[in-house]
Amino acid sequence: MKARNRRGLAILGGISALGIATLLVLNAFRSNLVFFFSPSQIAAKEAPLERGFRLGGLVQVGSLRRSVQDLTVNFVVTDLAQTVPVVYTGLLPDLFKEGKGVVAQGRLGHDGIFRADQVLAKHDENYMPPEAADALDQARRAQQKGHAP
Repeated sequence: MKARNRRGLAILGGISALGIATLLVLNAFRSNLVFFFSPSQIAAKEAPLERGFRLGGLVQVGSLRRSVQDLTVNFVVTDLAQTVPVVYTGLLPDLFKEGKGVVAQGRLGHDGIFRADQVLAKHDENYMPPEAADALDQARRAQQKGHAP
């Protein structure tokens, strides 16, 4: 085989390896990418069904129900305009309370119930994830426009 042909094959092999590596990295990135949605966005059908994402808002007061058989907890997340029912099995963070901010990661079912794999509560009185704070502000503004004369 001529040196020219060997060099061409080496270049072609290098380009192929680089292409495969790029595809693998992009696939891993896409599978680990998690988007954030508010209850209003879910009500507007902007959130994907049966695909992982984060839901943020406030735990609706009076909505927390704990199972007596296991660690299953049902609660409702609201942005003060819309609500989404959530089911979670596991231990909740110590700061998880009704009326407080929460971010839940999981999947939205076809039945409209969000099945959380992980629940995060805000860590102090002054902090709320920026996405959740923005969603609550947008919901408040939309609610005020609807009630304005």
